[in-house]
Amino acid sequence: MKALMFGWEFPPHILGGLGTASYGLTKGMSECGNMDITFVIPKPWGDEDKSFAHIVGACNTPIAWRDVSWEQIRDRLGRYMDPQEYFNLRDHIYADFNYMHLNDLGCIEFSGRYPDNLLEEINNYSIVAGVIARTYPCDVIHSHDWLTYPAGIHAKQVTGKPLVIHVHATDFDRSRGNVNPTVYAIEKDGMNQADHIITVSNLTRKTVIEKYNIDPAKVTTVHNAVEPLSEEIKAINIPRNTKEKVVTFLGRITMQKGPEYFVEAAAQVLRKNNNVRFVMAGSGDMMNKMIRLAAQRNISDHFHFTGFLKGKQVYEMLKASDVYVMPSVSEPFGISPLEAMQVGVPSIISKQSGCAEILTNAIKTDYWDVDAMADAIYSIITYPAMYQQLKIEGKKEVDEIKWVYAGQKVIDIYNKVIYR
Repeated sequence: MKALMFGWEFPPHILGGLGTASYGLTKGMSECGNMDITFVIPKPWGDEDKSFAHIVGACNTPIAWRDVSWEQIRDRLGRYMDPQEYFNLRDHIYADFNYMHLNDLGCIEFSGRYPDNLLEEINNYSIVAGVIARTYPCDVIHSHDWLTYPAGIHAKQVTGKPLVIHVHATDFDRSRGNVNPTVYAIEKDGMNQADHIITVSNLTRKTVIEKYNIDPAKVTTVHNAVEPLSEEIKAINIPRNTKEKVVTFLGRITMQKGPEYFVEAAAQVLRKNNNVRFVMAGSGDMMNKMIRLAAQRNISDHFHFTGFLKGKQVYEMLKASDVYVMPSVSEPFGISPLEAMQVGVPSIISKQSGCAEILTNAIKTDYWDVDAMADAIYSIITYPAMYQQLKIEGKKEVDEIKWVYAGQKVIDIYNKVIYR
């Protein structure tokens, strides 16, 4: 079965959970066998894992004809694609896009990030999708998150193949209800045009049905999973300070993630036990506000801000931690607690997170219940039996949450829309 996937991020260059989930699911699907996946991203960097999916860069796809030689393409694009692929794509240009701002290869430049002109990049991505969909034969189209829905819709119009969209989050999650009407319109159009919708949790499924008026029969939950630890990650050994405990928040410092509740819980714990260090790992628009809040609570000498961590750094931070806390206000799924539990770190998660639907050996509190959160942190760092129970049983549980199982569920959905 051939699947044409549109994504926005792909490891090792990721800015959030979307890239991690896209990678894990794609790899899990390939392990199920009989899958040929072409994965499109706006801008590849050349060091992506291509062992289980063919990576295509929108930024390397010509949408206007240019008279270039094989040698020129080899020198410019050789680390991203076979030069012949460029010419195959060039053969499928379907309109005159010379009015657009293009480079000397007839391609649109993409940032590969979330720039100020994001809506323009989303539109450009959908234009490029027309060339890609004409070039790579497929049985089904799969669009990851709202940024790629217009590309998926265009690919469906070109090929006539069924479209599956994957809702990793909605704007209701990102904005605490203060929804951007333009984003909502893109999301709603994607949902209306899709043949089937995959959500990462029942929480998100409920939002899709109730807030976007989608037929429940059209929406299926496929919970995320976690990648097995590599030998490199297993080998990380962080010396521990036996006198001080470390409690960590790891994620974007934005209102969706509830960072202020973590700071308030930290202040409560430090009133009872001064031998604790709290770490807020990540970056985001609320970072300066959190630095000020820690100062106002007079806990700055026990509170650390690391900035954005990626790859190996994430696991180094987790392995240095005694407790992991995810106090998200609205978290469609939340892979980071699974990653923490994988390395034996007891986790506290909000009841408002999708992963709370599948995790048994994690402590669950309401995001706003700072007292309960502080009590949970204090209990884990104070009572060794509780710490050991959560550490051992948590790891055991998460080791059985595998992407290959999620991948098979997605393939079953593909079969349903292809052969209905």
